[in-house]
Amino acid sequence: MHTHDEAVIHGDTSRWSNIAKYLPEFVYGGIDGLVTTFAVVAGATGANLDLSVVLILGFANLFADGFSMSVGAYLANKSEHDTYKKNLALEYREIEHLREKEIQEIRDIYAAKWFEGELLEQVVAKIIEDDDRRVDVMMKEELGLNEPDKTPLLVGASTLLAFVIIWLIPLLTYVVSYISEIDPATLFPLSIGLTALWFLGIWFMKSYVNQTSHRKAMLETVILWGLAAGVAYYVGFVLEKIIVA
Repeated sequence: MHTHDEAVIHGDTSRWSNIAKYLPEFVYGGIDGLVTTFAVVAGATGANLDLSVVLILGFANLFADGFSMSVGAYLANKSEHDTYKKNLALEYREIEHLREKEIQEIRDIYAAKWFEGELLEQVVAKIIEDDDRRVDVMMKEELGLNEPDKTPLLVGASTLLAFVIIWLIPLLTYVVSYISEIDPATLFPLSIGLTALWFLGIWFMKSYVNQTSHRKAMLETVILWGLAAGVAYYVGFVLEKIIVA
C-alpha cells in the first residue's frame, strides 16, 4: 500500500517526465534562437547600423524564424503520428485478411532472435492469442515503429517558447539602451558576454538530452558560436563598406 508521500513523489515524477520529454524541442529551439538572433546583432554591428535598425531586425527575426521553426516542428511530429496511425490500420487489416501470413512473419522474427522448437511455438502462440498484442509486436519488430508519446501542438509550442524566451538575450542590452542611456561602444561586448553565458547553459542542456560529454558539448559551443558570430560580423562589415562606399 502506497503512502500519501509516495503518491505525491510518484505524481511529481510523472509530471516531470511529461515535461522533460519536450526538453529536446526546447533545447534546439533555444539554440536556433540564440544563433540566429546573435547573427542578426553581429551582422548589424559589423555594418555599423543604428540601434533602431538592430532592434527592428531582431524583432523581425523573432516573428519570422520563431513561427517558422514552431510550425516545422509541429508538422514533423504530426507526420510521425500520421505515419504510425496509417501503419497501425494496415497491420489490423493484414491480421483480418492475411492471418496465416502474419503468424508466419512473427515466427520468422523470433526465429531470427534464436528462438526455436517448442519455445518458439510457445512465444508465437502467446503473441497471436491477442490481436492488439500481435499488432504491437509487428509495429515494433517488423516496422520499427513506436507509438509517438508527444503531442504535435506541444512540440510546436515548446519550440516557440524556447525561441521567444532565449532570442531576447543577444538583444537585451540594445533594448535596455533604447530605454535608458548606455555607452554604445559597450553594447556589442555586453551582448557577446550574455549570449556566451546562455549559450553554454543551453548546450549543457543539449549534452543532457543527447547523453554526451558536457566538456565536448561546451567545446562545440565555443567553436560553432564563434564561427557564426565571426561570419555574421564580417559579412555585415564588408557589405557596409561596399554598399555605403
